[in-house]
Amino acid sequence: MIKRLCRLCCELCCELCCGLCFSLLLVSPVLAANIDGKQLVNDARKQIGVTLFYDSGYQRLAYPMGDIAQYKGVCTDVVIRALRHQNQDLQQLVHEDMKKAWNKYPKIWGLKSTDRNIDHRRVPNLEAFFNRHAKVRSLTKIEDFLAGDIVTWRLPNNAPHIGIVSDKKSRSGVPLIIHNIGFGTQEEDVLLKYNMIGHYRY
Repeated sequence: MIKRLCRLCCELCCELCCGLCFSLLLVSPVLAANIDGKQLVNDARKQIGVTLFYDSGYQRLAYPMGDIAQYKGVCTDVVIRALRHQNQDLQQLVHEDMKKAWNKYPKIWGLKSTDRNIDHRRVPNLEAFFNRHAKVRSLTKIEDFLAGDIVTWRLPNNAPHIGIVSDKKSRSGVPLIIHNIGFGTQEEDVLLKYNMIGHYRY
């Protein structure tokens, strides 16, 4: 009788633990991602002809998986939207990571707490996140830029920018970039055009 009760207790505990773990997997995004680079490129490329405008205005978003209208966005939205096809919601990931490690993120905007409407749409915040949770790659070896890698730059006016490395290359062999620099999502030869700051494989 005692053995039977012990066995029933063990089975019940196992079921509860498994159920809890399964629930956590459903609601919690995984930080240690293993992104399919080619899929990321394809999902980013699907935004070409859909996202036609650049709009940096502040907007309230649903949470998680919040987004503005697909026909507009900023450079970070290209990355955010593409990663969501692989169950990686940067809105939630960045928000939760900032709450855990506030001192690891830049204080450029004078905020004293997180803002899940905008934090994930700011390039410096994504740089901090990817520095913490992605593989940091070379900035100088062209052969190390693989499809699906994420790159950040500073433009001539020192504005931060971000894009995704394409699986296509220019005539000179430099990988193209899928990004939105002001005219909607496009695929262009801009990898070496600006001051490169970060190169990540997520």
